Amino acid sequence: MNIDFANLTQAYKEHEEEFQRVSLEVMSSANYILGKETDEFEHNLGKFTGNDFALGCSSGTDALLLAMMAMGLKSGDEVITTPFTFIATAETIACLGAKPVFVDIDEETYNIDVAKIEQVITKSTKAIMPVSLYGQIAEMDEINAIAKKHNLAVIEDAAQSFGATYKGKRSCNVSTFGCTSFFPAKPLGCFGDGGAIFASNEEDYQKIKAMRVHGQVERYTHHYIGMGGRLDNLQAAILNVKLKTYENDISRRQAVAKKYSDKLSDNIIKPTIKADRTSVWAQYTVRVKNRDRIQKELKELGIPTAVHYPIPMHLQKCFSYLGYRSGDFPVSEKCSQEVMSLPMNPYLEESEIEYITTNLNTIL
Repeated sequence: MNIDFANLTQAYKEHEEEFQRVSLEVMSSANYILGKETDEFEHNLGKFTGNDFALGCSSGTDALLLAMMAMGLKSGDEVITTPFTFIATAETIACLGAKPVFVDIDEETYNIDVAKIEQVITKSTKAIMPVSLYGQIAEMDEINAIAKKHNLAVIEDAAQSFGATYKGKRSCNVSTFGCTSFFPAKPLGCFGDGGAIFASNEEDYQKIKAMRVHGQVERYTHHYIGMGGRLDNLQAAILNVKLKTYENDISRRQAVAKKYSDKLSDNIIKPTIKADRTSVWAQYTVRVKNRDRIQKELKELGIPTAVHYPIPMHLQKCFSYLGYRSGDFPVSEKCSQEVMSLPMNPYLEESEIEYITTNLNTIL
């Protein structure tokens, strides 16, 4: 048996006729940037999340940049975040000349450990950027309370959690800014790069709307330093199709995750989802000893796996200037050596899940 990790081919086939129809409509209209498809998508994003201050943009990375640009982040400022994440989280902070300040993670959820945040707040701290990793939202009530106490912004890096809930509220509607990605392999993915940014007030919304078009408020009238960060109409059209059935896709992903958890041996550390929230299962990530051996044996059986993420940010060469050392964030370092993601998509069949879990249990 050969398992498809994300099964993007099936994701296309499921809506093939509608994808082709909307794509042809965009191409024949010759209106490729910031047109009716993007307007419709932003409206749909607002309805879905409960946050009407939604803007499509060119990627999840650019969404993070736009959020920090909107709040005026500059050289010498600090942003608190997690070292256990994709590089874009910390990279965007550094791109604006600010300093990423890392805080270790909670070993159960892999999200930032809120108990350690206040220890690193300084007069230079401007924001907290929690990552809703693997599809589960971070401890936003506690994070927002700390931010309010110290007059900080909160930027949810929701690249992996779009559609998840936290105490009844959707990801991207739980903080000052919410930033997500529609990279093709995400739970809601387009056919190229794409993302969205969500503000919490009209002023920031209007500022970001201008900033994603080079700070332009009217043609050739620029009030801000901005960027070319627009979402293509073609990608918006694709996402409009997929968003219609996204609730069902989330349910199917959750069903796959439950089957994994029910069938996997207790000798493996399985994901923990807090009772007051849901996950969209961007990844189903377990922890194992002897990961290299296990991955090799699974690969030989036609079972692909992935590691998100093998090297924490504080140990990446590009961040060596920050002065962190091995041992500074022991939980992140431990998890980076043990995490392993199994195939996750809404199309996994019962027989495939049985094949994956039976073989993994045997290999362990």
